[in-house]
Amino acid sequence: MIKRISLNFRIWRQESQSSEGKFVEYSLKDISTNLSLLEALDNLNEQLIFNGNRPINFDHDCREGICGSCGFLVNGQPHGPKDATTICQLYLRHFRDQATLILEPWKANSFPIIQDLVVDRSSLDRLIMSGGFCSVDTGEAPDANFFKVSQNDAYSSFETATCIGCGACIASCRNASASLFVAAKLAHLGQLPQGQFLRSERASKMKQQMISERFGSCSNNLDCEAVCPKEISANWISWMNREDDQKYLGI
Repeated sequence: MIKRISLNFRIWRQESQSSEGKFVEYSLKDISTNLSLLEALDNLNEQLIFNGNRPINFDHDCREGICGSCGFLVNGQPHGPKDATTICQLYLRHFRDQATLILEPWKANSFPIIQDLVVDRSSLDRLIMSGGFCSVDTGEAPDANFFKVSQNDAYSSFETATCIGCGACIASCRNASASLFVAAKLAHLGQLPQGQFLRSERASKMKQQMISERFGSCSNNLDCEAVCPKEISANWISWMNREDDQKYLGI
């Protein structure tokens, strides 16, 4: 038998970056716990549109926890109360009947609000453009076995490559630091042979871009690690901090 519950919402509504925002209260009655939170917002938006009101704006795309498009605070927690879970994979069965959910956008100077729960995360794109890639003329595609990569290095690189760029680590940090995001982007390339070209230079450029984008310094509170939906370790931040040191030669 499908369980059904009722939920109350306090959702941040803001028309634009320049306008004042406020919390508005809504409720959904008798809804299936098999729905995700985003599907519940879809239902709420249908009601708003039917009554001639502006729907709630929120980011989403694949809804499979892999694209990084979705993300906002649920009762003050990025992506909600469930560990290793994106907001699109958070289901209503994780909430009790008659619970009140407070939904608000990421809070960071580098993530200006666009509307309601949507923020501008183009600063993350600019971080990637500053050095989160490797570009080298390799000619024709080499044989698959040309670059020897150990199983441990391949696995470790893949662990950091799972970063989806959702911004939860930044929203949870009291300094709004992008350190975990940048560390993950550097580490998944820097552990592979193909990523050795200009490796230290890329790290230096990304760290400088963090400053330009008004991201804060690492707070060392490990909140970023706690809320990361892919459970990327904050140990990679220490790894990153050694990367732009030209004397550092290890991984």
